[in-house]
Amino acid sequence: MSQAQEPVDAWVEHYNADRPHQALDVKAPVTPAERFAPVPAGQRDLVSLWLPAALETASTPGAAEPQAGGVASSPVPAGPVEWNGGPVEFDRVVPASGNMMVCQRQFWMGTHRGGMVARIWADCDLIHVLISGTRIKTVRSHLSASDLAQLTTQGAVPAGPSPLPPVEDGEAVEVERCVSRIGLVSLDGHQLLAAEILGGRQVGIRIEPTVLMFYDLATRELLRTRKNPLTPQQVKGLRGARPAGPPPRPSAEPIRVQRRASNTGVIMVVGQKVALGRIHKHQTVTVLVCETTLTVELDDGDVRVIRRTTTQPVRSIKGQRPRTAPPWDHKLVAPPSGLADDGHR
Repeated sequence: MSQAQEPVDAWVEHYNADRPHQALDVKAPVTPAERFAPVPAGQRDLVSLWLPAALETASTPGAAEPQAGGVASSPVPAGPVEWNGGPVEFDRVVPASGNMMVCQRQFWMGTHRGGMVARIWADCDLIHVLISGTRIKTVRSHLSASDLAQLTTQGAVPAGPSPLPPVEDGEAVEVERCVSRIGLVSLDGHQLLAAEILGGRQVGIRIEPTVLMFYDLATRELLRTRKNPLTPQQVKGLRGARPAGPPPRPSAEPIRVQRRASNTGVIMVVGQKVALGRIHKHQTVTVLVCETTLTVELDDGDVRVIRRTTTQPVRSIKGQRPRTAPPWDHKLVAPPSGLADDGHR
């Protein structure tokens, strides 16, 4: 930084002391007051100075104050803000394509928002995207604590309160329900999708004004989130409703799944294809699914760590689902020859 400051200071000195100014009869040196007239005090407050949220007005003791029309020495920039352990905020410009990248994740904003400045509010649970103070979308966060700390070194600042309306005491309630075989739960006559992978499992449901949070009853681990379609009156009438406990949190442990390699040695995990090689064709391997990596444990003891490129949830644990069917259906087809369809099998 000091090496960059030296040429800037040299240019300022040359501009003010050595460079002849044609408007002053090629006079040198000159002072800014000889060349420029200050703006009247009554006009200075007509347009307020706007700074991006990641910048602050720096005041360095001993630095030259900018005079009216003059060129002042560049102040030494302030050091990076330290991360305080909470949510952070930063700005991103929506590209003309409308597909904005935030920390290696795509956010579709629409081409009509190209060129707009989006304000990003992020923590380890949620990411909110706001434009002109209006919340555009909210998604589950893929960021870790180290990601938030790194964003702070890149210009992010400690965030204010969450854009979501706060949940008042007694406003959130919880119920327990059993997930059906196809991943549905019943709330006030509504068949709501939890997840097929949770089929047959007893889960807790934290019901907030805008979101349903499905969690494990033993550990309060967050399993899924869904939009809440219920009205406050319907929530009050739910069977077994009770005051909500602390919000569930996602597990930091990886999800262990199994996959069977194809003829070409390829497996599919969370919508991502992983090529293991033909030498591993038809082998059943174990995959540890984390937020950012896929760890494949092969039969020969080799372990491969692959960067995760999707955000799809795990939909199946086993690589195969054995399906058995009777050799015929007597309601649709005739039995094989030699067997009489007389009701005795």
